[in-house]
Amino acid sequence: MKHQLKARFVLAAAAALSIGAGLAFAEDVKRTPSPAGAEVYFIAPADGATVTSPVTVKFGLKGMGVAPAGIAFDGTGHHHLIIDADLPAAGAPIPTDANHVHFGKGQTETTLELKPGKHTLQLLLGDFTHVPHDPIVTSKKITITVK
Repeated sequence: MKHQLKARFVLAAAAALSIGAGLAFAEDVKRTPSPAGAEVYFIAPADGATVTSPVTVKFGLKGMGVAPAGIAFDGTGHHHLIIDADLPAAGAPIPTDANHVHFGKGQTETTLELKPGKHTLQLLLGDFTHVPHDPIVTSKKITITVK
């Protein structure tokens, strides 16, 4: 029993150190520079639009190029679509979940299945490691209504 408690303590301590190291790493991620004047924006849908699902979303980019994740070229990145959420922390990789959709193959549009109601959409450009650039390249947050 004494050895089981000690083993559990060692595992818990290792997990805590691992989590702490991950947090320290996330805060220390080197961000890729973005060119002055770079912009990401929505081609469609328009802010305030009423649409039906599935919704086609088209991304625009000015002052930078699109490159797939894992490919490091100066002045490039790839799109991430933030759905019904705020922007993630700039100094860490962009999460991958239902609210943070990655387009790491260099895609510039997508089709979304959204439930009826109001939804917010925002684009965020990430570098080859899915980390936002410095300075951050993000669109205005738009609101759409799905019928």
